[in-house]
Amino acid sequence: MGKLKLFLNLLLILFCVNIYSQIVPTKYYIQFTDKNNSPYTLSSPLVFLSQRALDRRTKQGYSLDERDLPVNPSYIDSILAAGNVTLLNITKWLNGVTILTSDSIALVNINAFSFVQNVKAVAPLLSKSKRNNKFENDLYTNSSLEILNKKPKLKSKDSYDYGYSANQIEMIGLDYLHNLGYHGEDIIIAQLDAGFNNVDTMVVFDSLRNDNRILGVKDFVDHSGNVYSEHIHGMMVLSLMAGNIPGQLIGTSPKASFWLLRPENGDTEYIIEEYNWVSAAEFADSVGADIINSSLGYSIFDDSLQNHTFADLNGSTTVVSRGANIAASKGILVVNSAGNSAQTPWQRILVPSDADSVLTVGAVDENGSYAPFSSVGNTFDGRIKPDIVSQGANTVVASTQGGIMTGNGTSFSAPIISGAVACLWQANPNATNMQLMEAIRKSASQYNNPDSLLGYGIPNFAIAHQLLAGASINENKKDYFFTVFPNPFEDWISLDYIENDSHLVTVELYDFCGRNIYSIKNFKNVIGYNTITINNLDEISKGIYFLKISEENKIFIRKLVKIS
Repeated sequence: MGKLKLFLNLLLILFCVNIYSQIVPTKYYIQFTDKNNSPYTLSSPLVFLSQRALDRRTKQGYSLDERDLPVNPSYIDSILAAGNVTLLNITKWLNGVTILTSDSIALVNINAFSFVQNVKAVAPLLSKSKRNNKFENDLYTNSSLEILNKKPKLKSKDSYDYGYSANQIEMIGLDYLHNLGYHGEDIIIAQLDAGFNNVDTMVVFDSLRNDNRILGVKDFVDHSGNVYSEHIHGMMVLSLMAGNIPGQLIGTSPKASFWLLRPENGDTEYIIEEYNWVSAAEFADSVGADIINSSLGYSIFDDSLQNHTFADLNGSTTVVSRGANIAASKGILVVNSAGNSAQTPWQRILVPSDADSVLTVGAVDENGSYAPFSSVGNTFDGRIKPDIVSQGANTVVASTQGGIMTGNGTSFSAPIISGAVACLWQANPNATNMQLMEAIRKSASQYNNPDSLLGYGIPNFAIAHQLLAGASINENKKDYFFTVFPNPFEDWISLDYIENDSHLVTVELYDFCGRNIYSIKNFKNVIGYNTITINNLDEISKGIYFLKISEENKIFIRKLVKIS
């Protein structure tokens, strides 16, 4: 019987080699059957998970399970002893390994192991040609800033001088959270990308390096490689979260901390990258990351036999979508770009953006209109995707020359949201990842009428923050949504509020004796987040004042104190 199995396994290997004879596959994924007799136990999780990873699970009510247990090390040892085999990556969530080998006898031996379920060719050692256009849509940039509107004037209440990046931040109401003091402090974002070229030297990341908020790097493509010498894609994506050049570019989470992980080969596209992605997500989980930003996606490969079909977009079929859902089940909020396929024959979103527990981000332009390259939903099983959108056309990003430029791609809209999520989570530390996602969806511009282009629309993080605090924008309790700060004040005040419909508002400031100090009459608000700033109050006397807000048949009063 043993000889028969060995013969059949040899036939299987020869069959696989015949199928891939044009590309000579030498990278394989090995699926194990179980984790039996493992030296690891769920009762001693600190052996394989950090305390922060455990705290994240406990805080959100997620339990440890068998997927948390590392792959049985004796299985790995047996694989490496089977012949001329190099271990590439391990995935405990899927319970398997990727290897590199050209040793056909080793493959026969591996197939004969009782703990091996199957062996799958996932990539050749070398590709025939490089896919130089892999990130073409993401890296389509304008070499100057002439197309941008003039730099916006800094408002006295702003935490940051956003410069040219003001539009992409204010579009989603994130300046509201920044002005409340939430900039992503103590939140860890794991960025999965193709490389982080020159992030270790560029001025735009000076504060990130000086504050030691790059917690580490890891390369899942080339273990001996240097992620800082690889693709520029990750550098540009990172600038949208962590960039800090006042007056030019401010990232959406300029005080967050980052792990920079490389599961993506920027030159080729093979399904091994989906396994790399899962291994990187597992690493992000183990070190305690709160958020994964993945401006990556998969559908069509250099080997057409690996291509996905529309039927695969059901959120649970592809390797990477399964991994993304598992990451979410560990309490991580996974943000993924929808893809740039709308003007290609594929047209649809890419995996893992089809996953149910992933916050999928499409793209709009600077005016909030659908960006025609942004991949189209919905999923094969009819779920709304993308979930939301943000600015991904004419997005202000860091340039390779050290300045700023504009670029197009959902790779840019996704990190804008990831950074915003970091600020929102900092402001609402007791929320779960799923509660955050739901609040963000509910805050969006077309939540009651989603579609396959914009999903639920452009989110508003001021509204999401209020929702997480227990408010409901469907209730007629608009008084809850009026926020006036600072209070006490010195020379300026800001009124921020949220509206369900468009109408006229009058704002008046009175002193303690009832004298009118300042008036704004018939201010037309917009649906969603509104802000009115009153400057030049340094000349009025210190004391008690009252801010009166009148809208339709309602009047709201806020008591204020002038301190100098």
